[in-house]
Amino acid sequence: MGRSSVPHMNGGNGEISYANNSSIQEKVILMTKPILEKAMSELYCNLLPTRISIADLGCSSGPNALLVSSEIIEAIHNTSRRLSHESPEVQIFLNDLPENDFNNLFSCLSQFQERLRKGNDGSPGFPHCYFTGVPGSFYDRCFPTKSLHFVHSSYSLHWLSQVPRGLEGNKGNIFMASTSPIGVLNAYYNQFKSDFSTFLKNRSLEIVAGGHMVLTMLGRNSEDRSSKEGCLTWGLLASALNDMVTEVHTR
Repeated sequence: MGRSSVPHMNGGNGEISYANNSSIQEKVILMTKPILEKAMSELYCNLLPTRISIADLGCSSGPNALLVSSEIIEAIHNTSRRLSHESPEVQIFLNDLPENDFNNLFSCLSQFQERLRKGNDGSPGFPHCYFTGVPGSFYDRCFPTKSLHFVHSSYSLHWLSQVPRGLEGNKGNIFMASTSPIGVLNAYYNQFKSDFSTFLKNRSLEIVAGGHMVLTMLGRNSEDRSSKEGCLTWGLLASALNDMVTEVHTR
């Protein structure tokens, strides 16, 4: 399966859309806001750029994508104002798979930018912002060499580039579980290790010297790779799918 043809989040604004079913992701973005603000402040103070290029990788669609952009823009504006500097121009690249609902995302931009200006009292020093959609997998090169100052990704890097090989013995499961053999656990580990290494290698080529990244990923406290901390949701989904299969077979 090609990297850019994997399943994607539901578009639109309907009942089952990602836009209306992403409150957990929103909470994570709000929780990490202080980290984002600190990183942007350090970057600006160290480089003092007149233009800042930012990539939000795995942005999806709906309000969360623009929530991240809002936090980044405000952090830049507040830092430049604190230093009595003119705000730099801000270029924000919104990246996700080609099937992502970019139309829905960009249809909100005019209202978003207007709200942002009003929220800052129409400050004349507020950054000029330019948005660009970049369809493609973040496991590939997405940007020219040394073209980015800042990279952000939230709740996206747990998605693998492909289904790991060697899952034949994982009967009844759709992810790692307590019944998964060690070979299956290692297959997921090796796939993530390969994917994340590729991600970091590509970003190292795209980010300027002194650039920053803020990456938010799912984690666990336990050393047990099949612990409920990271696998509970997938276990519940697997149970539901198995029940559906059983129901079909009994009809």
